[in-house]
Amino acid sequence: MKMPKGSKITVDGFKVTVSGAKGSIVRDFSHPEVKISVKEDEVQVTGQKAMANTVISHISNMANGVISGYEKKLKIIYSHFPIAVEVKGKQILIKNFLGEKQPRKAKIAGQAKVEAKGQQVTITGISKEDVCQTVANIKSATKIRNRDSRVFQDGFYIVE
Repeated sequence: MKMPKGSKITVDGFKVTVSGAKGSIVRDFSHPEVKISVKEDEVQVTGQKAMANTVISHISNMANGVISGYEKKLKIIYSHFPIAVEVKGKQILIKNFLGEKQPRKAKIAGQAKVEAKGQQVTITGISKEDVCQTVANIKSATKIRNRDSRVFQDGFYIVE
């Protein structure tokens, strides 16, 4: 795999570091059947085909992240009770969800950054996994149980 312009990769055993304009990401690809080597701007991954292709995909995502970053936008939709979102440290507090007194909590994964303005929640970061895991944590925290899903459709929906 050829590395995109603007990204630099270094390999130390199983530890891969990809750096670029937005920062750097370090990841450990410890697997007995995979060998990673770098020659100039090209990464070579050898071993079992399925595992090698997975490692190549992860390295490609890391390179794209340090060059341009990742962003997900969520829209807050409610019909019953107005939902308020507050970011405190590494947690997102979702207040007044379905009229509940206690706020629901979602964890912010890794180095992802969350910004809440009105009905819009924006999650950005250089790691695709951190950004998407944060979105999944929010969706999981706001899962509606023991109510009719046709009536109660309040929650967070991915816009972009």
